[in-house]
Amino acid sequence: MGVLIVHTREGHLPDLSDCPSAKLERSQAAGALIGSPGPLGQLLIRGEHDHDFIDELEPESGEIVIDKPGYSAFERTDLQLVLASRGITELVLCGITTEVCVSSTLRAAVDRGYRCVTVRDACASAYTDLHEAALRMVEVEGGIFGTVMDTAQVIGRLRVGREAQ
Repeated sequence: MGVLIVHTREGHLPDLSDCPSAKLERSQAAGALIGSPGPLGQLLIRGEHDHDFIDELEPESGEIVIDKPGYSAFERTDLQLVLASRGITELVLCGITTEVCVSSTLRAAVDRGYRCVTVRDACASAYTDLHEAALRMVEVEGGIFGTVMDTAQVIGRLRVGREAQ
């Protein structure tokens, strides 16, 4: 059983032409204006140092990177095409922040018919209560947005799948 790993990162074109004005306004209200200079380059601008992956999570050769201008990895990207062309029907989601990007991608995936697993200990938020609330929302109403597992459970499930082949 092969596993396709897809990395995503949120960021915008240097001229901000792909950043909706409402998102830009919200970033300013939050005190982190998109495009503003910082110690690692312009905030959330593609090609800047702070837009790249940290060393520990740098994609390996052959892994796919999706640059997304919004919170969902499906919105204005080719993620749907990448998955459909490989016959992928189930997604395992990890990342930050649980309540924004992970949740937005999860909901878009479910709307597109994917079965989804959100990995509890491979997602994070600056706000523990929002992380937990986002995870609780996944499994309400019989798993309306899929299931939540921890890393060990996902690895065990992958091993069982591999042995069944």
